[in-house]
Order: sequence, then C-alpha cells, then structure tokens
Amino acid sequence: MSAAEYPAPLALLREDLRGFAGYKSARSESLNGSVWLNANESAWNNAADGEGALRRYPDPQPARVRAALAGLYGCTPEQLLAGRGSDEGIDLLLRAFCRPGGDAVVITPPTFGMYAVCARLHGTRVVEVPLVEGEGGFACDFEAVAQAAEAASAKLVFLCSPGNPSGTLLPLDAIAALAQRLRASALVVVDEAYLEYAQASSAVSLIERLPNVVVLRTLSKAHALAAARIGSTIADAEVIAALQRCQAPYPLPAPCVAMALRALDDSAAALSRARAGACALERERLYARLVGLPGVRRVYPSQANFLLLRFDDAQAAFDALIDAGVVVRDMRAAPQLGDALRISLGTAEQNDRVVETLARLGARERAA
Repeated sequence: MSAAEYPAPLALLREDLRGFAGYKSARSESLNGSVWLNANESAWNNAADGEGALRRYPDPQPARVRAALAGLYGCTPEQLLAGRGSDEGIDLLLRAFCRPGGDAVVITPPTFGMYAVCARLHGTRVVEVPLVEGEGGFACDFEAVAQAAEAASAKLVFLCSPGNPSGTLLPLDAIAALAQRLRASALVVVDEAYLEYAQASSAVSLIERLPNVVVLRTLSKAHALAAARIGSTIADAEVIAALQRCQAPYPLPAPCVAMALRALDDSAAALSRARAGACALERERLYARLVGLPGVRRVYPSQANFLLLRFDDAQAAFDALIDAGVVVRDMRAAPQLGDALRISLGTAEQNDRVVETLARLGARERAA
C-alpha cells in the first residue's frame, strides 16, 4: 500500500515496516498444553529458583498488568504497550516512524535528554525549539514548534509535561491544537512521567479524537518502582500494534510484572496517590524556604517532584551539598542552564538539610 492508503497515523510509519510482522516468540501464541517444549527452556529449575518461577520465558504483554495499567491511565488495553520504562517507548517510536538518516524529530530544550540521545543513536536529525523563559518560568512556544516541525517534515514532536527539568505543565488545549495542526504529518508525543505530582488531566483524553497523540507514562516516579522499569506507551490501537511488532520478544521480566500488579492493587495505588499529593505540598514548602536565600538567584515553580534552581555560584552550592551528604543533579551542561542545579524532593527532613546547607553557604559568602 502507498502511504495515502493507510489510515492516519499509520501513514507516518516507515514505509519499509508497513508489512513488517516482527518476531513471533514462543509466548506470542495462546496455546493450551501441560508439557511445554516449544521455547528451548531448561527442563530443570535453577538452584537459586526453588519454585521454578523463572524457568519459563515471560508473557510479552501480560493481560493482567496491561489491563491494570490501562485502568490506571484511562485507556483500553489495546491502546497500551508496556515496556522497560518510558525510555523503551521513546526508542520504539523512533525505530517505527523515523528512517535512519532520512527523518527528523523536534524537541524543546532544556528537556529530558533521552529524546535526543535515542534520535542520534538512530541516525535521526534533532531539531531544537528552546523553551522560552519568562516571569512564570519556562514556557513552550507552540507556534514555533509547529513551524519547526513543518519546515523539517518531522515525524515526531516530543513534549514533556510537566517538563524535566523545567517543571512546567503544558496546557492540554495547546497540545491538542498542535496535534490537530500536525495531524497528517507527525505524532505528538507527550511524556507525562511526572503528571501524578501535578494532579492534572492527561493527554490520554485527546487520543480518541486526535490519533496522532502518543502519551508516555511510568511507574518509576510517583509509584516508586524505578528499579522495576515498568513504563507505558499509550496511543491509537493501530500505533500500539505497530510498536509491538518492533519490540524485543520478552520486554517484561516476570518478577517486575508481579511487583507492578501488587503496586497497582487498590490499597497500594491509593497510597501512591496520597503520597503524590503530600509531595506536592512539600514542594511548595521547600520552594518558599529556598526563595530569597543568599546565593540562590532563582527558584522555578514546578508541577513535578523536583525544583530547578539558579545560583550565583552553582559549583559552590553543588560542593556544599555534597559535603553535607546531599547529591543533587548538576544541570549546567544543559541548554540555558549554565548556573542551575535540579533538586529532587526528599522527605521533610532531607529537604530541611538542603535548605540549611544552602543557608550556611549563603551566610559564609556574605561574610567573606
């Protein structure tokens, strides 16, 4: 078929992958049997695996975890692909929709570094439309993003909401208008890794009427399962089917799936929501204490679980925090952030240590 014969957004899929079936693993087919001899697995358990829970290859997309994640994010299971964090979703989108050496993506720096890393590893051109800094923090220039995507014939536009490291929540109506404008030419990918902390509506609500919207979610942040590496790509069901054909055969380790299911039961999920709300309150408390400290040039408002700060002397602040046993993220190599550090929210006691350390540093610098 020609691109014109494919329904949007599948018309954007790489031409050489339109008939691609992918790899069919031994667990891809639903078969009944009591003796399983189709996957070249060991007939015996490992000595470290007494119950033999890990002898068999896992289901590529376990129905229970897929349904639980779909229920959490407000989509159907067919609209969701579970994988190894949001990073795998980024990589799959590039593989499926961008020709190496022949297509482009748009990003809005300063932003999550993996968009550009995955694109460059894939041989895809990266077009940057910087966020605009103003009195309220960083903002996305949606008109400039649209123009850049059109000029570059970009296949993917990556938006981070709330932004990392900006902390900025992007308005859904602006995302929808951008997706509508680029409906025939690009997928608009909205990374919502930190959305639980903003307690805001998701771009998942746009997919039904704007099938070129793709949303990335993760259990790594508010659900506190960073080591389990469970992320979700949510999109039109046809897009999800295409991405699954590009995915590695067994992306979800069985112990991680079991942990995710326990974390998504009603009581655990309710606790995660409550803690995200408490984190938002602690974020405002920390923001208020940091604003006006000597040596702190600016604290940006945030809708995520971190704050971005500019310093008169970022190296001195970084060193003082390290000396106090506090490790923060040095952002000085990022575009527009040559004097900035990003501080993740900890417990109230840990956050107090940050404030006290920076206050002591400021007092010493004033006295010098």
